[in-house]
Amino acid sequence: MVELLSADDLMLKEFEAHIAVATAAKNCLSAEFARLVEAAMGSVRTGGKIILFGNGGSAADAQHWATELTVRFREMRRPISALALTTDSSALTAIGNDFGFDRVFSRQVEALGRQTDLVIGISTSGSSENVLNGIRAAKQLGCTTAGFTGNGGGLLASSVDIALVVPSNDTARIQEIHAVLGHAFCASVEQRVVFESSEP
Repeated sequence: MVELLSADDLMLKEFEAHIAVATAAKNCLSAEFARLVEAAMGSVRTGGKIILFGNGGSAADAQHWATELTVRFREMRRPISALALTTDSSALTAIGNDFGFDRVFSRQVEALGRQTDLVIGISTSGSSENVLNGIRAAKQLGCTTAGFTGNGGGLLASSVDIALVVPSNDTARIQEIHAVLGHAFCASVEQRVVFESSEP
């Protein structure tokens, strides 16, 4: 039976769990995060784009980060080419109907991906078949691939060039750290674009 906690106790418990995972993530993800930012800048500098996708909350992350990049995060600067494959309902339903839900991202990657692109799959479990298929399609095109995941990484971590694996099995905690990492990613790429645009 689920223990009924007071609202205050539940909130404190959630914060404590978040802080523990955030601290662990901060201590183990810096090297992979730096690689992700460098890969993004390599794409930006060569006229490529950043392609993102995931399911559910991860779909929301994909379109959130793509918007931060194309519009702005904090600074007024030139737009950064980024695209979420989760927003076109016609494409998603047509692909799901004609090819199956497992192909909803891979079919779009096949159509839109280029070798200069950075392709980011987001899956808290690391085992979403449509995300894995999207990464496989990106690999076939020669794109650089990255994954945001948790739960030990699943198949996604071993399928990508750069893996940010949140050290938790709790979906809520993984999603929270993904949100922080996504904002840090947008901020870091944005800073570099602004800096390079200002160089003589």
